[in-house]
Amino acid sequence: MNMMPATNLPHAPADHPKVRMGKIGVLLANLGTPDGYDYWSMRRYLNEFLSDRRVIDYSPWLWQPLLQGIILTKRPFSSGAAYKSIWNEAQGESPLATITKAQTAKMAERMQEAFGEDVVVDYCMRYGNPSTKSKVEQMQAAGCTKIVFFPLYPQYAGATTATANDQFFRSLMSLKWQPPVRTVPAYSDDPRYIEALAQSVERAYAAADTKPEILVCSYHGVPKRYLMEGDPYHCQCQKATRLLRERLGWDKSEIITTFQSKFGPEEWLKPYTVEEVARLAEEDGKKNIAVIAPAFSADCIETLEEINEEIKESFEEAGGEHFTYIPCLNDDDAHMDALAQIVIENLSGWIEPRHAQQAAAAE
Repeated sequence: MNMMPATNLPHAPADHPKVRMGKIGVLLANLGTPDGYDYWSMRRYLNEFLSDRRVIDYSPWLWQPLLQGIILTKRPFSSGAAYKSIWNEAQGESPLATITKAQTAKMAERMQEAFGEDVVVDYCMRYGNPSTKSKVEQMQAAGCTKIVFFPLYPQYAGATTATANDQFFRSLMSLKWQPPVRTVPAYSDDPRYIEALAQSVERAYAAADTKPEILVCSYHGVPKRYLMEGDPYHCQCQKATRLLRERLGWDKSEIITTFQSKFGPEEWLKPYTVEEVARLAEEDGKKNIAVIAPAFSADCIETLEEINEEIKESFEEAGGEHFTYIPCLNDDDAHMDALAQIVIENLSGWIEPRHAQQAAAAE
């Protein structure tokens, strides 16, 4: 991160500490990643993740003994094996980390083009490293006097967007001088995002040897109770599928919404992806399907391992023949263009793109 030179504040006494000022930070946030797939790395990561009351809202008196005594004794082994199967060994990191870095680099290029050196772009993780707190502190040290915080979750959920924002606000609590901040809301109904998503579907269908008979939009699940308590996630997922279908010009029979990653004993949003793909093969006779994950901005353990291995296996064991996984948008240029425009809109009033400044000056 480029550092602004430290300068004296206007009208400050000579002995006042010098500070860096003059930049605006854009901080991208994703879910998180373990530092490695070994037992202790996985245990640290899972402990932080599963101790979040936004994710698991059971009483800590009931949940923590179960988590610390049973779940974290066994689950790091199975989760570690899953991460090992997709790990980016060349970079020594998970695919989510690799992709988020690439997204950050492309966002930085677009902000450089729009604003020059006035906007700083970086990324953080809600769980694991780099932590939100460390990046907020780095941005302030680099001279960022305003920050736009962008959780990379297309749909809002308490267990994703809200907990990312919570951690961001907690990070501000430790600062002596808090900067003005803005948080970017969910964006899955943004036409530019839907367009990028539709283009990825069209490319995948054009490249498929056998055209899929149905597109399964598999969203990460949450307990059904969260919907009943007011979380808008389910509604936003359904709307995203509808907007995608309308953009593609498809019939309702060609696309469905499902939910994956069920955890724990209570009922989650249905239909469950792993069961629905099997039903499509067994009952509906669908031999060729495609699956896309519109709730994820970057491929991760839930897409690369769960969808492309576990859910694919469920479909094939039920008689399915051709399974096409359509990757997340990742650092696709249309995706990054859409996200960059969302950031520019959220910077409005703080700073305007250089072309807008030039046009205003010419009038």
